[in-house]
Amino acid sequence: MLAAAGCGTPAPDNGAVSPAEDSPAVETQPAVSDPAPAAARILFLGDSITAGYGIDQMEAFPALVGMQLTREGYSVQVVDAGVSGDTSSGGLNRLDWLLQNRVDILVLELGGNDGLRGIDLTLTRSNLGSIIERTRATWPGVDVVLVGMQVPPNLGAEYTSTFANMYPELAQGYDTVFVPFVGSSFEDILHLLQNDGIHPTAEGHALIADKVGAAVEPLVRKRHAAEG
Repeated sequence: MLAAAGCGTPAPDNGAVSPAEDSPAVETQPAVSDPAPAAARILFLGDSITAGYGIDQMEAFPALVGMQLTREGYSVQVVDAGVSGDTSSGGLNRLDWLLQNRVDILVLELGGNDGLRGIDLTLTRSNLGSIIERTRATWPGVDVVLVGMQVPPNLGAEYTSTFANMYPELAQGYDTVFVPFVGSSFEDILHLLQNDGIHPTAEGHALIADKVGAAVEPLVRKRHAAEG
């Protein structure tokens, strides 16, 4: 449903990122009346789209999803682990640091920068699969939401098609919740992009939040029911 991962300043791919480096995990805690720990802790692992490049962070889709869930009466904690320029390799490299804290739901939005750089998609597929596997091994019972993407058609028909098909195939293979690309083509969402033609506007983020929120809400509802 996203256009492509944003460019921005590339994140380092060598090792986990600490809190002092590029703010990889800015926690956004929507106001809730219940002082107890949130029933659902949601980790958004992504690149500049997740980070809200070019807009206020509170207009980015992770914060919007958190606020939407809170308005619906759920107790949630949102961790925005978006880093501009991050690739699937970068996300995998910093995953262990992020998994030190509890993760109930992982929203995975990575791979677009791989596509924009023409990286071998065999590596991208392997990295995304490893992120899912490692998260599940560390936090059994975690729910995973995979966000589908497309890249601009100038990368060639074969590469563009392989890239787009990679996400539903991964979602099926790893039995994750899947949020598909909105629209039938990249051109369909150009009016929702900033002037760079890559990063969503605030309006674009609102649409992303609606789609991702609809996928996340049943998972949060299930956890709230389990809490009793």
